[in-house]
Amino acid sequence: MFRCAISTADNPYNPFEDFESWYRFDTDHGYNSCGMLARFQQTSDQFTDAENAYEIERAIDTIIKNDPLNRYIKIKENISDPNENSDA
Repeated sequence: MFRCAISTADNPYNPFEDFESWYRFDTDHGYNSCGMLARFQQTSDQFTDAENAYEIERAIDTIIKNDPLNRYIKIKENISDPNENSDA
């Protein structure tokens, strides 16, 4: 399973590994990527983790597609799915 995050091409920090530094860089430069993502995503507590992850990726893809400055990028990280049986 993958999880996705939005970032900007000039942000040197990985939001999965160093969120605080990533967020500080993002807000210091006026991007507000988290706020942008919040406006486009339609997640819910009633969705499964996989459904929410899909919705976040869909929102990121929409932002990137409609970004005239080509500022935003998508970062993907592979994570283990707790519902997969590793004993097989």
